[in-house]
Amino acid sequence: MNICMVAYTFYESDNRVMRYSEALAARGDQVEVICLGRKGQLAAEVLRGVRVFRIQTRARDEKTKRSYLFRIVQFFLKAVAVVAGRSMHTRYSVVHVHSMPDFLVFAGSGARLLGAKLILDIHDLLPEFYTAKFKISPSSVTANLLRLEERLSTSFADHVIAPNHLWHEKLISRSVPASKCTVIMNYPDTQIFSRRGPTRTSSKFVMIYPGSLNAHQGVDVAIKAFAKIKDRFPATEFRIFGEGPALGNIVHLVSELGLNGRVLVHKPVPLHEIAAEIQNSDLGVVPKRNDLFGDEAFSTKIFEFMVMKVPVIVSDTRIDRFYFNDEVVTFCESGNVDSLADCMTRLIEDPNARQRQVMRAEHFMENYNWDVKRRDYLELVDRLSHKDQLLSSRVEVRGEPLITKGESPIPEDPRHRQSGQPT
Repeated sequence: MNICMVAYTFYESDNRVMRYSEALAARGDQVEVICLGRKGQLAAEVLRGVRVFRIQTRARDEKTKRSYLFRIVQFFLKAVAVVAGRSMHTRYSVVHVHSMPDFLVFAGSGARLLGAKLILDIHDLLPEFYTAKFKISPSSVTANLLRLEERLSTSFADHVIAPNHLWHEKLISRSVPASKCTVIMNYPDTQIFSRRGPTRTSSKFVMIYPGSLNAHQGVDVAIKAFAKIKDRFPATEFRIFGEGPALGNIVHLVSELGLNGRVLVHKPVPLHEIAAEIQNSDLGVVPKRNDLFGDEAFSTKIFEFMVMKVPVIVSDTRIDRFYFNDEVVTFCESGNVDSLADCMTRLIEDPNARQRQVMRAEHFMENYNWDVKRRDYLELVDRLSHKDQLLSSRVEVRGEPLITKGESPIPEDPRHRQSGQPT
């Protein structure tokens, strides 16, 4: 089959887009990715069997709604033209579009006219993200228009992928029938995230945050917490890998608190390099704020730390309390500098506590990895493309059914299960 991925993202650093594309290519499908590029990158190249077309460059430095929207619309118009043009001689079976924004699914219009099926993969809920990012009311005209945009986009798609069970519930309550919406979480690809043993020679205790630098990620809270413990643990450093609108504030905060040389802010690197950085770390930090967006946005960094056998401190957001318990992660109070500093201190001082957490998390991850869930995605693609004609009113895929109307999409609350047993 010929498959097209469309994503307003950088291919080589987006785990989801890369993971889907390489899984399809590995079984013999022809995969093309329409995406963003960075200055100096090739406009087109083949990466591990996947043809990547970078149709627009982007610096993640948007400060206003206008600049943010302008770049997205610019990419959308280019993607419409590129997908339609390539569809004329490469008949796509499926066009898999990754949000944000949701309306990017309409970039597949030309391919759909020629018979392609459209998947809309909602990485983040746009109404919640936008209202949190630009601090507008959830009941504002803009927020209501974004929910309308969500409904129109999901209606146009043949199938919708939700990134977690809380957002699946929200989507089917306001925008999409349960029969055309499936949960596929952002699982780590163990071909990339597999522990091969540390390669560092330094004896320092290394904490790490790899990810986007937005206000809701709470990286500033982690920096302030580190400032409280730095004198007590002089051989400890905090490494940050990422980019985003909060980058300038983070760099300023590091300097203001006298943390230069102790808090190291790096540009983002490809996933393979991030995996190596995590492997050479002693403690992961995921300090999200529990605002309208962050409270329900799942961070795949937690899974990546677990797979790499690195203990992790996690803010007690609703989504993370839903999936994890106190034995597989260490919870701190979201937005509370002192709480996070106490967690850092406790885990730095107690290697046995870190090891116990790693062992329980390893057991937890037996059912939460891409090796287990790859088949679910491939079956979805095959059903949509009519390769698999054995459809029924209820199709189950390895523990995550395509839920029929009236059924709850939410599994047993992980807080009520026994230690380390995933849903």
